[in-house]
Amino acid sequence: MNNLIKNQVNTIFVHVSDLEESVKWYSQLLDQEADLSKVSRPVYNFTMNHYTGLTLDAGPMGTTKKVIPAMQPLFNFHTDEIKEAYEYIKKLGYQLESEIVEFDDFAYFNISDPDGNVIMICNG
Repeated sequence: MNNLIKNQVNTIFVHVSDLEESVKWYSQLLDQEADLSKVSRPVYNFTMNHYTGLTLDAGPMGTTKKVIPAMQPLFNFHTDEIKEAYEYIKKLGYQLESEIVEFDDFAYFNISDPDGNVIMICNG
């Protein structure tokens, strides 16, 4: 029998208070063009390279979502070049939450988005 719940993540929802600001922030991070004239509440969906999507959710028009960010990373973005990625984040002026942490076969660092959501950048 096939399992009704698949072993697959379709979309990661990131709750944000200012959709346009967050679209600009994530677009710059992912080196994607953002046409802010096409940003329309309540959500904005990014085009991703694989199955899992990224959706920024600001809630319905006329409201400002109160975001309570988690203290731990919500998810990660992959990089093949951890040190170069770290320098890129510094150049963008984004909020770094950690230095690069290295293990034998894995390294990461954490950043936070405009709402304080912690995102991991890792090479493993």
